[in-house]
Amino acid sequence: MAIGAHNEEYGLEKHGIENYGNVYWTCPPPVLYEEAIRRREGTISYRGPLVVRTGEYTGRSPNDRFLVEESTTKDEINWGSTNRSISPDKFDALFLRLQAYLQGKDIFVQDCYAGTDEENRISVRVITEDAWHSLFARNMFVRINNDDELRSFVPGFTVINAPGFHATPGYDGTRSEAFVIANFEKKLVIIGGTSYAGEIKKSIFSVLNFILPGKGVLSMHCSANNGKDGDCALFFGLSGTGKTTLSADPNRRLIGDDEHGWSDNGIFNFEGGCYAKVINLSKEAEPEIYECTRRFGTILENVQIDHRWRRLDLDDKSLTENTRAAYPIAFIPNFEESGKGNHPKNIIFLTADAFGVMPPISKLTTEQAMYHFISGYTAKVAGTERGIVEPQATFSACFGAAFMIRSPIVYAKLLGEKIRKHEVNCWLVNTGWTGGAYGVGHRISIKHTRTLLNDALEGKLNNVPTIQDPVFGLAYPSECPGIPTEILNPRNSWDDKEAYDIKAKELAELFKTNFKQYEKDVDPSIAKGGPIA
Repeated sequence: MAIGAHNEEYGLEKHGIENYGNVYWTCPPPVLYEEAIRRREGTISYRGPLVVRTGEYTGRSPNDRFLVEESTTKDEINWGSTNRSISPDKFDALFLRLQAYLQGKDIFVQDCYAGTDEENRISVRVITEDAWHSLFARNMFVRINNDDELRSFVPGFTVINAPGFHATPGYDGTRSEAFVIANFEKKLVIIGGTSYAGEIKKSIFSVLNFILPGKGVLSMHCSANNGKDGDCALFFGLSGTGKTTLSADPNRRLIGDDEHGWSDNGIFNFEGGCYAKVINLSKEAEPEIYECTRRFGTILENVQIDHRWRRLDLDDKSLTENTRAAYPIAFIPNFEESGKGNHPKNIIFLTADAFGVMPPISKLTTEQAMYHFISGYTAKVAGTERGIVEPQATFSACFGAAFMIRSPIVYAKLLGEKIRKHEVNCWLVNTGWTGGAYGVGHRISIKHTRTLLNDALEGKLNNVPTIQDPVFGLAYPSECPGIPTEILNPRNSWDDKEAYDIKAKELAELFKTNFKQYEKDVDPSIAKGGPIA
């Protein structure tokens, strides 16, 4: 039985799925709630969010991600430890078994779009075996609510997500029972062995990161918002650096919290929802996101719940520190309905510096902006990936190397061209540690970060006196109302100044060592945008 409007000429048979049970086509949240509860996939918490568990996999598993190496794309992919190859034969054999696995099962389908810009979006079909994953796809992608549009929908790319289906590593060529494999020739992503829903959205992000640069559109791992005067700001950073938190500003309209494109028309969101970390979330510090954890339609991954009173404990990290809330962006009161913005006036690179030696905010030259974009320094935060239990210093090109299919230089060149063309102000903001390295110092106050960030976005820091950091060459403000001066100068926040000097030089050397792999491919002026000591 088929439930819901769909293109009858482009059904599941087009994907090789046959002999299935009921098919739930692009169903709204109430239907998916009913099916999820009936199938014991989750629990309804106080005020209505659906609380689910993802089992062993509570974060992305980047080592289980593969790309099919085939003739049409193999010369354009940046192969290596991030983009691992798998043969077409291995993919076909695994996909055949996955098709057999789905026989006899009820299937959930969401037909939707990735991208709010009609000129640059792709049509996406997400096929899942669980109702809650279908709700996740509905929350995260751009929804289609017109039945006539659904009846003529043809997917440009398809994701098939079957957590209950496991690979056999020795036979399938995978690393473990879990797998996320993209095949650009067949316009297909298959996911199995993991229930972590983030793999669905990030697989399509990776697809866009391959397709859009070829059209001159920069794909970006960033959040974005609009000011009252239509001034757009971009926030780059890896998970845990504050993209979602800092872009959800009550005084600015949220375009999106994670993935965007920059075309000749301006900025556009890839998604229709938000996927926020909620560990230690408080009503006082993040009121907009907090309210989303108390709404019908929100999915809460691995959040602890009192099963008698159905109350949440957002501070409990016994399952994982990577607790998540997936909700439609419309749940944020001041969201940008168009999902678009003008060319940005400000770009903010966010880093969670575990060494505790970088200023809380610095104004960057274009060359420094390019250097730090290519470097993508931050600390991996506990829980965002399997095996990470405390912050670790890392360099992730473009602040999202795990999702970038082409060479980082491709994205960097596009960004540099757009920064120069549109005269964008660029800033490096440290949301990490101060007063010492991780384990000694403490996380920079979000209140201080918001004050500095708001001043930058409002133009108050454009012409203030600055001090050049003697190690990193960064220009940071000498003073800012409401911010202790010792915070602005990270060295002054340390009790042990000699220990600071050692740590600063240690991090500077890591920057230099990491950037050597890019020096031959970039203009020498960009290489000079890094540490000066």
